[in-house]
Amino acid sequence: MPIDLGYSCHYCHSTQGTNFLATERMLGIGGEFTYASCASCGSIQLLTIPQDLGPYYPSDYYSLGRLQPSGDLRNFLKQIRMRAFLATGYSLFSPRFGGYWLKKLNPKFSDRIADVGCGNGQLLYELHVAGFEDLHGFDPYLPKTEQLAPGLKLWKQDLAETDLKFDLLMLHHSFEHLADPEAVLRTCFDRLNPGGRLLVRCPVVDAVLWKEKQALWVQLDAPRHLSIPSTQGFVGAAQRSGFEMKEILFDSTAFQFWGTGLYEHGEKLDRSKINTYFTAKQLADWEQQAIHYNQTGKGDQACFFCVKPREKVENQA
Repeated sequence: MPIDLGYSCHYCHSTQGTNFLATERMLGIGGEFTYASCASCGSIQLLTIPQDLGPYYPSDYYSLGRLQPSGDLRNFLKQIRMRAFLATGYSLFSPRFGGYWLKKLNPKFSDRIADVGCGNGQLLYELHVAGFEDLHGFDPYLPKTEQLAPGLKLWKQDLAETDLKFDLLMLHHSFEHLADPEAVLRTCFDRLNPGGRLLVRCPVVDAVLWKEKQALWVQLDAPRHLSIPSTQGFVGAAQRSGFEMKEILFDSTAFQFWGTGLYEHGEKLDRSKINTYFTAKQLADWEQQAIHYNQTGKGDQACFFCVKPREKVENQA
């Protein structure tokens, strides 16, 4: 039964909810962490953030690895492919890093674009070699601020610390790692030009897997994921920050099933163990189940497409 927890939900500000315990499972470090599930919007958040999260982000953490450049010929082909994709929308030309969200954003090559929580900057590098001209990455955990190439710069700082304005801001699975999501949304609104777009991709608690598996759900990822919204909770917070919500697109994959399955078997998140526990047919069936969940709004991650309204110009007599 929901009780007053003496906390405020990050997404709807309700103080009613229930507590539950979760364990660090991805790396096998262990330790218990208390989360709260909001009785109003369903969003969840970590109640006490560890003073030092460093041990939970080791040097081989997936987003912190070495950037992988490609050669001149391959970069030339990537540029042709990107231009063909944005001109036609054909999936044949879709870039491997996620054409479905890029096509919906339909950015201009001259747009000023930022990736917030950019890690090693691999996504920005791929956009750069594909022809985009004004790219910025923000991540306070970078070793240093660095100009990787003309038109591509990584900043060792938070987005709130820059005075730059952008046409497009993206948060690809970094939003759930931030302690104050509504403050992040307000900062994004302030750093966008009128008519600018915000893309947030993150886990969501609309997921069937969250409802069925609770603390074993792979996307809970304690304690790295500090909060995970429901779609209802995210929309409310985004609208309070000034955004218009244009579309929500679920984009979950079979990862939700095999990742959670590994945890059920007492394993870490070790891809080498997938074939030990799951058959090829299971994995194929899970891919189809993920598609079904996405189509019915029950997937475990989503893309939120938001727009900063253009300033209204009053008619003059």
